[in-house]
Amino acid sequence: MADIKTKAGYAAIIGLPNSGKSTLMNALLGQKISITTNKPQTTRKNILGILTEESYQIIFQDTPGILEPGYLLQEKMMEQVSQSVKDADVLLYLIDLGEDPGGSRLFNNEFVKRSIKSRTPKIAVLNKADLSSEDKIKATISQFEQSGIFIKVIPVSALLAFNLQSILETVLEILPFHPKYFPDDVIADENERFFVAEIIREKVFELFKEEIPYSTEVIISDFKERDKNKDFIQAEIIVERDTQKAIIIGKQGSAIKKLGAQARESIEQFLGRPVYLDIRVKVKTKWRSDEKMLKFFGYSKKSD
Repeated sequence: MADIKTKAGYAAIIGLPNSGKSTLMNALLGQKISITTNKPQTTRKNILGILTEESYQIIFQDTPGILEPGYLLQEKMMEQVSQSVKDADVLLYLIDLGEDPGGSRLFNNEFVKRSIKSRTPKIAVLNKADLSSEDKIKATISQFEQSGIFIKVIPVSALLAFNLQSILETVLEILPFHPKYFPDDVIADENERFFVAEIIREKVFELFKEEIPYSTEVIISDFKERDKNKDFIQAEIIVERDTQKAIIIGKQGSAIKKLGAQARESIEQFLGRPVYLDIRVKVKTKWRSDEKMLKFFGYSKKSD
């Protein structure tokens, strides 16, 4: 390793639901990789966003929000977080200064308590600094610095892209000299199908209320790239009950038409080419607690 001139490694972003993890990763990358909504538990799987420059490569890991699992899907989501913590060269603990200003909710969580004991270098990132006073931010920084746990405490605003350079500089100080893990032109480790499914799921979160978004999964059943015509994408929205299916379809198909139009526009922006999007809704009873269904949807440890 003595002759290696590049730095490379994994930086896991962990925090409570809706603390801004996906927004932070997107801002650090300078482009949207993870879907974002104003509802908690939007992110269900670890999503890698790869920031590459000539002398370094930082692989950010956006993770599901830390919670106490209530059913099997949430257990799988926490397995994703656990795997990220194990893989990471540096841990970014994201504290929401609006909802958890002192970080007590985050750091009283049993999973977080265990992760704090690891030898992995840690950075405390105080998000939504634009919503807090300077005095409160200074007091919180002092509190975390005195704990002796963190290499650095950094106030930021992920939404406003404020003070992100400080995160990058601190992460780079920590990362080891190592060959780049991915080619320079790769920005994520997932394929287009994955991101198209995520975009559709994002629209479900934005357009529907209550339990509907949390009972929904999206799979891409067909994806054909066509030279002379629009790409053809067929997606299936999976729900748990017939009543949920009826809500997503809407009266005379009005709701699914709206969903399809918004999803298609975002997909075309993401892919950079026109698409024909066909969305269907299917019922899979209690899929969130079905081991086989969750494995089919990709909710398994990497070692599985």
